[in-house]
Amino acid sequence: MTQVPPNLLFSIIAFAQVAIGGQPITIDIARWIVSGDFEAMWRLRFDTLTAVMLIVVTGVSSMVHIYSIGYMSHDNARARFMAYLSLFTFAMLMLVTADNLVQLFFGWEGVGVASYLLIGFWYKKESAHTAAMKAFVVNRVGDFGFALGILAVYQIFGSVQFDDIFTNAAMMRDSQIGFLGQALPALEVAGILLFIGAMGKSAQLGLHTWLPDAMEGPTPVSALIHAATMVTAGVFMICRLSPMLEYAPLSLDIITVVGALTAIFAATVGFTQFDIKRVIAYSTCSQLGYMFFAAGVSAYPAAMFHLTTHAFFKALLFLGAGSVIHAMSDEQDLRNMGGIWRKVPVTYVMMWVGSLALAGFPFFAGFYSKDMILEAAFAAHTNVGNMAFWLGCAAAFLTAFYSWRLLIMAFHGKPRASAEVMSHVHESPLVMTLPLFVLAVGAVFSGWLGYELFVGHDMAVFWGASIFILPEHHAMEHAHHVPTWVKLLPVLLA
Repeated sequence: MTQVPPNLLFSIIAFAQVAIGGQPITIDIARWIVSGDFEAMWRLRFDTLTAVMLIVVTGVSSMVHIYSIGYMSHDNARARFMAYLSLFTFAMLMLVTADNLVQLFFGWEGVGVASYLLIGFWYKKESAHTAAMKAFVVNRVGDFGFALGILAVYQIFGSVQFDDIFTNAAMMRDSQIGFLGQALPALEVAGILLFIGAMGKSAQLGLHTWLPDAMEGPTPVSALIHAATMVTAGVFMICRLSPMLEYAPLSLDIITVVGALTAIFAATVGFTQFDIKRVIAYSTCSQLGYMFFAAGVSAYPAAMFHLTTHAFFKALLFLGAGSVIHAMSDEQDLRNMGGIWRKVPVTYVMMWVGSLALAGFPFFAGFYSKDMILEAAFAAHTNVGNMAFWLGCAAAFLTAFYSWRLLIMAFHGKPRASAEVMSHVHESPLVMTLPLFVLAVGAVFSGWLGYELFVGHDMAVFWGASIFILPEHHAMEHAHHVPTWVKLLPVLLA
């Protein structure tokens, strides 16, 4: 357990040097794959995009590790569980520090394997190993698209190194590639294939079916997979490839449409669920839709901003839900809860904080990042941007609705559990509530603290060369000057 906080400490140091200090660095580790003309080096790339992801991944992972000491204290396979958590974190760190697409694919698949092991952790339960297999297979469908995308990129650029791709992207904007017997725009084909990979990992509409079933794993797993790490890998990948995707307008439109449809679809499903973890899982699906349609209108900084704030409040909600399940003797059905808020005051307050941040209530983290995405979608002044804006506003209303429903059903009204269960309801131990406090601080303050750096007037300096936006794509710039009603509408809906 002593290995967890140092990772976070080193990530904070890296963030200070690379993102705040403006000193990106790439570290050569070894020659990895050399075959004919193909060469993939193993390098660790530290730029602002990586530094932000390091804080998110190690921050949430540290809290989940600590929380798991209490949550898994009655389980006989604690050592195996902790090993899987650490393997997952390692794979995610490899993914975000990758310097080429093959190295990124290594981390991508590593995360997939670790999530399979974690979702199916209680493998004697039929539902758990079925859910693990489903997650693995659905992700393979997306990964097939991703693998084809990597092959297409190599065909176009003769390299999988990010620097080679980004330097030559502008020259390749009009080139064509033979695909399915047709001569098609090369960058569009590569962009769409890579996005299919992101759709699988980030549970976008069509490849989203594994995400709610992944709730079969222990609750700390839900927090790790669905809050900050695995599901945001797709968003990170799209932002990382911004120098290429900026020259593929059709790909960006598809990303916008899929993201907007996912946001509204998952929000509608969210308020029909009764399992406390499934409600939060569909909410994750919906929020990922927001991040994608932000990236689709070239508002990559807004997508990364929401990714960061979402990590804090969604991890808080999942770990808070775990605390409720722990208190209710492993009961997950909202219909069998109610009337417990006086018995679990800390968990109750933490769930309120997480829900207000998720709903985008003023001055909580989600308010800054979600509103920025909606303003950017409106400011793009495109048909797909307008569609994303209105669907995003509708999803914001539904988000507030199901958050409110969850709080009332879980904590208020008459107790619906048996007298025996109610007699055992108790607050979680300190080892479980302490991580909630840390995440709650992020859920309250991360939006306010990060606004100027991530999406404010300093964003060009902050992001540096890690994100590229064409001058004619002005959604981020114009987002600061939208009409007042655009700014007020999501707040009123929440």
